[in-house]
Amino acid sequence: MIENAAVLPMFYLPPVEYFVLLNTYKPGILIEREEHFPKQTYRNRANIFSPDGVLALTVPVTKGAKNHTKIKDVKISYDFNWQRLHWQSLQSCYRRSAYFEYYEDELAPFYENKFDFLFDYNQQLLQFILKSIKLKVALSYSESYEAAYPAFADFRDSISPKKESDFNQKQYYQVFEERTGFQRNLSIVDLLFNQGPHSINYL
Repeated sequence: MIENAAVLPMFYLPPVEYFVLLNTYKPGILIEREEHFPKQTYRNRANIFSPDGVLALTVPVTKGAKNHTKIKDVKISYDFNWQRLHWQSLQSCYRRSAYFEYYEDELAPFYENKFDFLFDYNQQLLQFILKSIKLKVALSYSESYEAAYPAFADFRDSISPKKESDFNQKQYYQVFEERTGFQRNLSIVDLLFNQGPHSINYL
């Protein structure tokens, strides 16, 4: 196995665990671009903290995006105004957080401009997050699909909303934690809006 190299999927506003892995393996991160799109994963879903507990935000994809569409070819659906819903949810959940206002002007265009492809949208969001938390990572992208990467730590299927994560997470202050307790492994925006420039130290 190559020292400090990992293959990861491309997620929508990925969970905190994802960025711990990016930070751990940052000299050699390979992003999977050629896999077939798996449904009900963080590739088009993010979990944030609402007053009622965990809220899932899902980016809808076009009907043709079945299991045989490559992730890089999956198109975003605009049949309903999900961007407005996501942005309103982010605002209502994090308006009281310490750092939301520091990032909202840069984040807002992602919920105003239309993007054709899910992968491109997630990629640009990832670059925004990496810049915001000041995490320097060299990303490369797969050119073909490989079932196994013997030289890499393979995390393509390990972070999933369908299974309990064994990620051992330190607690940080969350806006609604006094209501429901600390919520583990939420989207990175939960950490960013609550910890701001201190996020990199947390990771």
